[in-house]
Amino acid sequence: MRKLMTTGIIGGLAAVVAIGLISYMSRANENYDPGISDDYTGIADIKNYKKWGVYNVHDPSCIKWGNFYYTFSTDAIWQRPGWMNDTSVKIGNIQVRRSVDLVHWEFLGWVFDAIPTSALSWVDSVSGGRVPNGIWAPYAMKYKNECRLYYSVSIFGANTSYIGLAVAPSPEGPWRDAGCVVKTAATDAVNAIDPTVAVDARSGRHWLIYGSFFGGIYGLELDPSTGLAKHPNDKGHLIARRTNGHERVIEAPEVVYNPQFKKYYLFVSYDALFTHYNVRVGRSDNPEGPYYDYFGRNMADTTNNYPVLTYAYRFSGHPGWAGVGHCSVIRDGNQFFMLHQGRLAPDNHMMVLHVRKMYWTPDGWPVVSPERYAALPNKNIKKRNLSGRWEVITLAEIADSARLWQGQIRWGGWRYDTTLFNNAQPVNLSDDGTISHWQGYYGWDYSDNRLSVFGKSDTLVLQVDNEWDWERKYPTLIFTGINKKGYSVWGKRLQTK
Repeated sequence: MRKLMTTGIIGGLAAVVAIGLISYMSRANENYDPGISDDYTGIADIKNYKKWGVYNVHDPSCIKWGNFYYTFSTDAIWQRPGWMNDTSVKIGNIQVRRSVDLVHWEFLGWVFDAIPTSALSWVDSVSGGRVPNGIWAPYAMKYKNECRLYYSVSIFGANTSYIGLAVAPSPEGPWRDAGCVVKTAATDAVNAIDPTVAVDARSGRHWLIYGSFFGGIYGLELDPSTGLAKHPNDKGHLIARRTNGHERVIEAPEVVYNPQFKKYYLFVSYDALFTHYNVRVGRSDNPEGPYYDYFGRNMADTTNNYPVLTYAYRFSGHPGWAGVGHCSVIRDGNQFFMLHQGRLAPDNHMMVLHVRKMYWTPDGWPVVSPERYAALPNKNIKKRNLSGRWEVITLAEIADSARLWQGQIRWGGWRYDTTLFNNAQPVNLSDDGTISHWQGYYGWDYSDNRLSVFGKSDTLVLQVDNEWDWERKYPTLIFTGINKKGYSVWGKRLQTK
């Protein structure tokens, strides 16, 4: 175990980030461009790891600790083909970053020098001597004055897996391995990876929610005092699965409680990582379930669940984003944020951290912004501000373009095609309250940051906000909501710089 790899420059970077944020937030009518490119080819080499910021982020977990947000993420690094580490940098396990604004991130280093011995020994013993190549899908939480970090060790394509717990006095370490929480072998129905912890707001009971592909998502009660399983060798109970679960992926659970609705929300990811990875959600009165989807279906049944909150998408002027899944959701005061990875087209190999503001529909369902968060100041939005040209994306399901193995597209099986993204369509909101070019919809109205769009068979109620247009590089208006099919509907207003 080790304390995070850091250098004296980190503290200075934090100060620069904080000063820069305060400076640009205090100036009216300025350009709020975060200055972050989507393509990080130029700084991908390991020697530039301190510059990675939002880059090489895979399966993020976020926690607010003091004045900083911290993310922990899977050991995944994109490099050019043929790359070799010819530097003195020793790559560790579990990447750690911090931020003061959720926009600009400092790369702090790694949690572990090596995979903990007990995890390595278990996977080796039950997988025929196959050696894990890293630690996956960490989950961070605060318990009293302790930072707890749950981590996964496994072999791809097998459920010979191990979830362990590390503890530290802060997210920056030093870390101590606290032991095994749950482990699985090929004979088990569940896969011991992708942990998250749900805490009962009434009783204080802790539940480990975990699982990936094999058998679905399970819930296992923990002992809050230790963070380990309350009953040794317990695997827990089934919470969520999906149609054709032996071929179709459901994984990456995240549970968040919303005190406004007194509900627990279970976010899961569906489909192939490199392409149509997408986030869906159900809700429950209890952290251990049962969870029900948008149409009232139990997520433990063999059905596919809705709503769809993210999906492969492409606004005009951009190659598109795929792999927009495995989310972390945090609550900061009354505001919720979703963090997840995004894979940049056309190759879908580069991994970039996406942070999105989350909103809640009047009937208590979460939706997220179509644009990444840029910490723009709040703006008083008038009805007249909405008139004009928009781009609208409906996040519908798209058929796979390649044969799947273990729910994934084999390496090299992806071929760029814009029809494999949900593409933006031009729409016009006229001053007289009519709509042009939006099939099935004819009129609109606006009040209290909600846009009502009237159709022949339904009415969309969409949350409106101001955000940074990352494709066109200027502040704009966005909307987000859910249609009657359970698909998210995203929009952004087009305007002159």
